[in-house]
Amino acid sequence: MNIPAILPPDEAARQAAHDHWAACAHPLGGLGALETVLEDIAALTGDVSVPLAPRAVLVLCADNGVVAQGVTQSDSSVTAAVARGLASGGTSVCRMAAVASCRVVPVDMGILDFPGCPGVLDRRVGNGTTDITQGPAMTRDQAEAAIRAGIELVAEQKAAGVRLLAVGEMGIGNTTTSSAVTAALLDLPPERVTGRGAGLSDQGLTRKIAAVGRALAVNRPAPNDPIGVLAKVGGFDIAGLCGVFLGGAIHRVPVLMDGLITAAAALCAARLAPEAGQAIFASHVSAEPAGAMLLEALGKKPLITAGLRLGEGTGAVAAIPLLDMARAVYAESDTFDQRGIEAYQPLGG
Repeated sequence: MNIPAILPPDEAARQAAHDHWAACAHPLGGLGALETVLEDIAALTGDVSVPLAPRAVLVLCADNGVVAQGVTQSDSSVTAAVARGLASGGTSVCRMAAVASCRVVPVDMGILDFPGCPGVLDRRVGNGTTDITQGPAMTRDQAEAAIRAGIELVAEQKAAGVRLLAVGEMGIGNTTTSSAVTAALLDLPPERVTGRGAGLSDQGLTRKIAAVGRALAVNRPAPNDPIGVLAKVGGFDIAGLCGVFLGGAIHRVPVLMDGLITAAAALCAARLAPEAGQAIFASHVSAEPAGAMLLEALGKKPLITAGLRLGEGTGAVAAIPLLDMARAVYAESDTFDQRGIEAYQPLGG
């Protein structure tokens, strides 16, 4: 598929943000990665003021046919129930987003037999995917349609004034599909990348690992073909999220990853367009086995290490107040000149 042009980072804006931090009356680099993130956002957007509001969390929802293999505690009906909860404001991410002054935008990418719901955007690509242990999850055309839908979601949010996006997902079975995507992209065996998801027993984990193995054997996804990987062993939510990360780079909007599923989607985006990485920011490292592996493959470091594994975008939203606090120091703190203190100078070893 043709991906719109992605401009390189604005290095002059990055340097200006770095110089601004150096003028703030604090030890050089005292806020660590929080300083670097704001500099990276300045380079992405070209705006040295680094606006972080308004913001929204896109929660992409879809069902997965692999649930038929007994890889989850819950059945597919839970996806629709949580999507309705996202629309009504009652889920975990909704309560966290309220604290972070972040709007929640649930999106139906392919919830099974979902009739629609006020407050849930309809971007359906299909009525749930097929069982990846039996064949491809979707057609290549569907994978590309989901990616395009994700790119368009970012364009819509930017047109509405949004300056920072977080992402999340909801879809029973999607830790299985994301494990399969990760195994394919990183060329790793299923047992290395597959975790318990929403609390599977030992027997359930064994079934899940076996399902990922069968999916890879049946579909034979090629690591150098990210769209093929998504089509063969992914999900509509993961493909849509891949598009959101691409859209962030295309439209110059920073996107905060959540956990395993969004990181798998981010790696697909980075494999499709390496320059997309400039728009991808790691909120936390997932407790799932592949969480750290995906961040390493993306070259990203998490802001939070707290064993999070809830999903819905909760980890991404949890990072927003940290960025707000960093920006408050960046934009509002005294400078060395204002305090009449000699500025710190970088010293060599």
